[in-house]
Amino acid sequence: MRRTVVAAAVTTAVAATFLVGCGKSSPSASGSSGRIKVVAAENFWGSIAKQLGGDRADVTSIITNPDTDPHDYDASAGDARTVASAKYVIVNGIGYDGWASKLLGANPVKGRVVLTVGDLVGVKAGGNPHRWYSPSDVHQVIEQIVTDYKRLDPADATYFDARQSPFETATLARYDGLIATIQQRYAGTPVGASESIFTPMAAALKLDLLTPESFLDAIAEGSDPTAQDKATCDNQIKTHAIKVYVFNSQNSTPDVQAQVNEAKAAGIPVTSVTETLAPAGATFQDWQADQLQRLENALASATGR
Repeated sequence: MRRTVVAAAVTTAVAATFLVGCGKSSPSASGSSGRIKVVAAENFWGSIAKQLGGDRADVTSIITNPDTDPHDYDASAGDARTVASAKYVIVNGIGYDGWASKLLGANPVKGRVVLTVGDLVGVKAGGNPHRWYSPSDVHQVIEQIVTDYKRLDPADATYFDARQSPFETATLARYDGLIATIQQRYAGTPVGASESIFTPMAAALKLDLLTPESFLDAIAEGSDPTAQDKATCDNQIKTHAIKVYVFNSQNSTPDVQAQVNEAKAAGIPVTSVTETLAPAGATFQDWQADQLQRLENALASATGR
């Protein structure tokens, strides 16, 4: 279940950041290796930043453990020092990783560039924060990261441009190809889901997500769904109104597990997604493409197409 970030942990981390900021030297754009020092709050954005930066960027992701939920992460003093030393920081925003914004606010550094994904793609507080499940937003982030790299290291602008093109055309080819295939073959197919993490991808794939939005939001936010919403979801499974059920295996609450069991018992294909990279060492594109492939297999099984 989600919970509010523990105040003591944030206070400790902010204090550590303050101490770093009060030191005699401030972080430079590049470390001793000459690379841009980059910190991503989450590893899904960090994976993209690392691949685009190549040997001109030193990228650290704070959240890397698949068992860690970024919504309720407790920032540490070490995290504060990591953020304080960065010249480029990528946060998701939209209320998803408020702990990261607090660390940044505690130690403003001259010349630091911060990419807040929610601001970039125009999703305000209260909107769906899971923007890495929106393919169009992912491509926007890619473009912005390259733009920011060139701003921080103009001497290597040609290098960053040369990395962007093959990344978007070749590296993401399987990811983009699966999206196009699912759109073409399964547009309009009714599906169910455990939470709002799947909402942006369902829209991109043109699937008909029937689960009540209030149920999706409740599970994502760690609150209890209403009895009416649970009854609606149960009925959609019982009557086979949905063809596939998609659940976040990193947030499998009792209500979600009950629906997974019901779907399996009803013969409805079930597939999963995760909040962060799984396994932790996967690349963004392999992680997402593997999930899309499982979803395509489930759709094929359910529809016979």
